[in-house]
Amino acid sequence: MANLLVRNVDEAIVQTLRERAAAHGRSAEAEHRDILAKALRTPQRKTFAQVLMSIPNVGADEDFARVDDGEASNVFG
Repeated sequence: MANLLVRNVDEAIVQTLRERAAAHGRSAEAEHRDILAKALRTPQRKTFAQVLMSIPNVGADEDFARVDDGEASNVFG
């Protein structure tokens, strides 16, 4: 494992890190590692099939049928 040293961090940020670490029951160093991992971890890409499956069902095809009311010829003037 590599080491990382961060210098010149604003004291308010350090204090917030300590408070956040205490709230999660871990050291500031462990909290810092977790924050970095979450911020820099590459998000998992979804497959095209997964994206399609995540689209909610919004109705039947008949709900979106085109209605010919004779107004289409007047759309552009």
